[in-house]
Amino acid sequence: QVQFVESGGGLVQPGGSLRLSCGASGRSIFSNLAMGWHRQAPGKQRELVAHINTGGATNYADSVKGRFTISRDNSKNTVYLQMNSLKPEDTAVYYCNTYPPFGTWGQGTQVTVSS
Repeated sequence: QVQFVESGGGLVQPGGSLRLSCGASGRSIFSNLAMGWHRQAPGKQRELVAHINTGGATNYADSVKGRFTISRDNSKNTVYLQMNSLKPEDTAVYYCNTYPPFGTWGQGTQVTVSS
């Protein structure tokens, strides 16, 4: 089973930036895993924000395309989410997992975009 620890969230003003990190551990070989970032806003279902495959190809939800960038460092078993031009509607708890998700969900990291 794969486990994840997310970090890097915080409070940021609209238009600001944050970089999220997610460390993975477990028996699976990280470089063999497609990875995704998800988010869940209050009162809403968890949604997929971005994913990256083992070869580095990426895909994004329309709501974040052009503003968010997912990347990975296989030597560190870590996946990142660079978030620019943040909007209040980006406020959510952000989680990472495999893509599709089959690992154990972590506690996530809170991102709050507010003036």
